[in-house]
Amino acid sequence: MGLLDGKTALIFGVANDHSIAWGIARAFHAEGATIGFSSVESLIERRVRPLAESIGSTFIEPCDVQDDEQIRRVFAKWAETHDSLDILVHALAFAKREDLEGGFTSTSREGFALALDVSAYSLVALTREAQPLLREGSSILTLTYYGAEKVVANYNVMGVAKAALEASVRYLAADLGPSGIRVNAISAGPIRTLAAAGIAGFKKTYGSFAETAPLRANITPEDIGRAAVFLGSDLSRAVTGEVIYVDGGFNVMGVPVAD
Repeated sequence: MGLLDGKTALIFGVANDHSIAWGIARAFHAEGATIGFSSVESLIERRVRPLAESIGSTFIEPCDVQDDEQIRRVFAKWAETHDSLDILVHALAFAKREDLEGGFTSTSREGFALALDVSAYSLVALTREAQPLLREGSSILTLTYYGAEKVVANYNVMGVAKAALEASVRYLAADLGPSGIRVNAISAGPIRTLAAAGIAGFKKTYGSFAETAPLRANITPEDIGRAAVFLGSDLSRAVTGEVIYVDGGFNVMGVPVAD
């Protein structure tokens, strides 16, 4: 028996086969979950559908999370064939490329609002529309990064957005906890994804990570998938409002020094 046998999961944010969200999807599938997918429309046919169909998923819907009507439509579509939802995965973040390099003071008002909307408020919007389908024991997961807590070069407005996301996790956990619904975040170490490629200097950060993290290894989507299985399963029924670090221990280092 798998840890997620009989459970359903809806995953927002798969971009390609290198996505952290895809690592989570594969881990969920291996543990017996039935999975649905939603992503931006431009990625659905070319990238998301082939991946989803490879694990037997039939629910593949486009969604712009800046549009409340589109979010409502996705969950209404889910409700046509499912009575409930056990796991909601929010793997969404976006900022303008020019806001992920140089000084934070150069962030435009528009760029700031965009990053906060897509990367943080979307968790609130998805949760609100999912709530009628969630039941006692359901789990909501999102993805964050250490740049929410400490300054990371060039992470800039995305660090602020992730800080807002982590605060949202705590407030949502308090709101939904009385109904037995859990809300948690996974703080992943740097992983080579499409999103990470947009951050100036990422290759340098990634290249030195394995030399300084206590476990001396880079993080993979599979590592995040295993942690997500724990948070989505009944093993974590008493865990909510938490940021779980999956970063090889990097976050505990005061002054990381390479060997």
